[in-house]
Amino acid sequence: MPKRKHYTAEFKTRVVLELLTAQKGLMQASREYGIKDTILSRWKQEFLERAPQLFNGEPADNHEADQRIAELERMVGKLTLELDLTKKALGYSNWIGKTSGE
Repeated sequence: MPKRKHYTAEFKTRVVLELLTAQKGLMQASREYGIKDTILSRWKQEFLERAPQLFNGEPADNHEADQRIAELERMVGKLTLELDLTKKALGYSNWIGKTSGE
């Protein structure tokens, strides 16, 4: 089974812009880059579908933000647990001090 090629986002963008600006036709780009025309058509379609997000101010990919939020939520949970344990430990030591006459 042939190994799948992976193209950078910059390369895909350059190829799609060549198609959109009619610098190259679909079949010409397909031959020149050795990429099936159906793949180039899909890249173009994805590009056009996502373009409005750029102007809406919506991030195209929230994956990094979601990971950061999850990390911060874990940190908050850990700190809350530590705070509760500290409060219990201090409350317990204050109770011992009061009962021993200090």
